[in-house]
Amino acid sequence: MLEKKIIIQKETGLNARAASLLVKEATRFKSESFIMKDGNEYNCKSIMHIMSMLAGMGEEILLKVEGSDEEKAFRALVELIENLRDE
Repeated sequence: MLEKKIIIQKETGLNARAASLLVKEATRFKSESFIMKDGNEYNCKSIMHIMSMLAGMGEEILLKVEGSDEEKAFRALVELIENLRDE
């Protein structure tokens, strides 16, 4: 299992657009991916989970990825989350 703490840099946080991008990216991989926030676990392949997380700018999340293609999935998801910016 790979894990990384990430601070949300996007001013609007993981809003609907960002959540959609995250879910789309996570579903490309066989590995299971989750975000831990405030003691709760959210499935990265579920738009409802990601939207209900209400992750705002400056908040810390913990990304966890486990599975047969975890390294590729982990790199892709970390890059996506770290590079989310407001247009």
